[in-house]
Amino acid sequence: QVQLVESGGGLVQAGGSLRLSCAASGRTFSIATMAWFRQVPGQEREFVAASSWRYGPTYYADSVKGRFTISRDNARITAYLQMNGLKPEDTAVYYCAAEYALWTMMPSEYRYWGQGTQVTVSS
Repeated sequence: QVQLVESGGGLVQAGGSLRLSCAASGRTFSIATMAWFRQVPGQEREFVAASSWRYGPTYYADSVKGRFTISRDNARITAYLQMNGLKPEDTAVYYCAAEYALWTMMPSEYRYWGQGTQVTVSS
């Protein structure tokens, strides 16, 4: 089992920045991928970014490429999502996810999820 705890959400004006954190605990030695998704009420959960835990490649949705950066601290077993140039359309609940397999954009392929953190961007 893996437990994920997110933090760092909040309210920010358009153009501002936020950094989300996702601390992992439990059976973390088997994690291959950590990812961020987001969800707006009434819509499907959307892929944002993913990072291969050991080998470093990162992947981004086109909508956030160039503005968001996913990173990790292997010693602290924590993933981060640095969000710059935020837009009102980035408003959503952001979820951290972890999986023992290689990355995918499909939320159904991720076994472990955090509780979510709200990000609200005002215009």
